[in-house]
Amino acid sequence: MTWRDRLRSVLASQSELDAGAEQHEAERQGTVPVARCSARQRVALSGVVRSVTYSPSGQAPELVAELYDGSGSVDLVWLGRRDITGIDPGRRLKVEGMLCRTAPGQPRPAIYNPSYRILPQRAVS
Repeated sequence: MTWRDRLRSVLASQSELDAGAEQHEAERQGTVPVARCSARQRVALSGVVRSVTYSPSGQAPELVAELYDGSGSVDLVWLGRRDITGIDPGRRLKVEGMLCRTAPGQPRPAIYNPSYRILPQRAVS
């Protein structure tokens, strides 16, 4: 670790440190950072699930998970599903699919019905 890295780690906020760790993990998984992805492009991403939203019982089944990789977030949308075992906040995933820009007013791009792999939890250092 260089002196510059040490100084940065002392002065950085916890969220900046977490973002750096997520970016490093995404790089280790061989995936592209969300910030470098374009719409209508097939992408492989990895990160941690920040939140999971379930559709109300009166609506069509839909499960939405926010995936964060340190550079940005993307929504993972599974249509026709109300629950997927293992898709929980804090879980690490590697996903693949077509990145779509959502309707105006939506905060993040989305991947519909992505293929996914649940990754082991990152070791605490």
